[in-house]
Amino acid sequence: MIAHLEIYITEISKYIISAIMIAYVLVSIIPLVRRDEDGEKQGVYMIQNILMFCMHFTCFLSICFETGETEYLVFYAFQQVLLLVMIVLFRLLYPYGNKSFMNHVAMLLSVGFVVLTRLSYNKALKQFFIVAVSAVVAMAVPWVISKLRFLRDLKWLYALLGIGMLSVVLVLGAVTNGSKLSYSIGGITFQPSEFVKIIFVFYLAAALWKNHDLGAICLSAIFAGLHVMILVLSKDLGSALIFFAVYICLVYIASGRVRYFFAGLLCGGLAACMAYGLFDHVKVRVQAWKDPWSVIDSQGYQITQSLFAVSTGGFWGRGLFQGNPGTIPYVEEDFVFSAIAEELGIVVGICILLIALNCFVLLMKLSMEIKDKFYQLLAAGIGIVYLFQVFLTVGGGTKFIPMTGVTLPFISYGGSSILTSLILFYAAQGIFIAKKLEDIEYERKKEEFLRRRNAGRSVDRHRS
Repeated sequence: MIAHLEIYITEISKYIISAIMIAYVLVSIIPLVRRDEDGEKQGVYMIQNILMFCMHFTCFLSICFETGETEYLVFYAFQQVLLLVMIVLFRLLYPYGNKSFMNHVAMLLSVGFVVLTRLSYNKALKQFFIVAVSAVVAMAVPWVISKLRFLRDLKWLYALLGIGMLSVVLVLGAVTNGSKLSYSIGGITFQPSEFVKIIFVFYLAAALWKNHDLGAICLSAIFAGLHVMILVLSKDLGSALIFFAVYICLVYIASGRVRYFFAGLLCGGLAACMAYGLFDHVKVRVQAWKDPWSVIDSQGYQITQSLFAVSTGGFWGRGLFQGNPGTIPYVEEDFVFSAIAEELGIVVGICILLIALNCFVLLMKLSMEIKDKFYQLLAAGIGIVYLFQVFLTVGGGTKFIPMTGVTLPFISYGGSSILTSLILFYAAQGIFIAKKLEDIEYERKKEEFLRRRNAGRSVDRHRS
């Protein structure tokens, strides 16, 4: 009887989870098409929170019935408290922040907790503490971004710091899966390319906000090229692609000249061809992408297992603990989307992509609306970094593009990835706050102008 109950709960819960995710995505469209205050009045943000907590509860209810372990209930309760504290504390500290954007972060983190708990309880527990510490560290970032205006004048510091951190990894970094990605300090392992992504976006915004003529663009290209070259030599191809994409997009946004964008694409294409000819690890990844079945016992094993997982999940998934995502090597880091698609379904996977797209649109909308050029480029850079990383992760796991070994922000396991993703998104919140302060100042000046104009008209009428 109990076994039949577990089957029914698992089967029903996957449809409930899909329905909740679809509802969340639909509700999240409202803040995109209406002003922030309209969303507040209609309770959109409260509905988002309710749907997120319902999804989280339904997933852990299924996990508890499948495993029969009560420790998952305790872990679930701590996760709920953490997510609730993050949301409430942010709203108290930063009332001018974007609430929908913050809710998306909480939703993605909750999905990550669910998937990691299913894949590896120990890693999920570590991820929980990483998120808690990272949230505390990142909570100060919005204040820093919105208040410290001298950050736009530190372009040389950003450039030298980024190149220096990547160079240390190239020389002293530990080799992980054939690539030099990290080094350890005091027993704590860092992946510097994750942190340099933040520094790189700040460098480009600082280098291009005031001057974006041909000389400034060529100079920025030299330093951007050094970043990418070091990453290629370290065999960190995913990060190299992200850096390149951010550069050509921000140059186009700053200058408005489409020829720079296409020139960048041409140079990138030539560099990719050269890399294919010079580096064996590039050839291996391309071969595994073109025909993974021919090398299924070696380089193609990961991608073939990933494709099996996605295909067996179907639209609604097999249910938590009903699939075999553990057959995919490094599933918690590089192929977590495939695990989601197998057990929670392609529908949930698409909803996660739509939430990511919603975040990107919010950032690009912010970039277009704010008047400060530095903040414009910074918001656009954060959006491009995030969306392109999602594209590389999902595209590599579904054989749309060659595998690049990057993580899915907020969902994949990894300390550096979680911390840098939270810093980037909280930096974006700082820009949302700066935009709100900019609007308030504009309204104040407008009211002052109208007051003076009306006062002048009253004097003229009195004289006449």
